[in-house]
Parts: sequence; C-alpha cells; structure tokens
Amino acid sequence: MADLYLKALEAERKSLWAACRLKGLAKGTPERIRIDELDELLAAHKAKKAG
Repeated sequence: MADLYLKALEAERKSLWAACRLKGLAKGTPERIRIDELDELLAAHKAKKAG
C-alpha cells in the first residue's frame, strides 16, 4: 500500500526546493526553514517505518 503521508511530505519538499532554487532564496527564509522541518519529519517517519 502506498504511504500517502510520505508522498505528501516529499512532494511538498520538492515543490519548496524548486521555488527556492528559482527565486534564489538564502538560508533562513521561511521556505528554507520549512524544508529543514520536512527533512526532520521525513527522517523520523522513515525510521519509524523501518522499526
């Protein structure tokens, strides 16, 4: 079964990263901070899923 939560997190991260690259946003902007939060959520979810 597809992990919809994981897919949603990855899609949001990919979208934000593309916007940051396009706009040339520096570290410390809300978008970059959200990407860091998503990285933490993804790591926690994958660790939980792995056991």
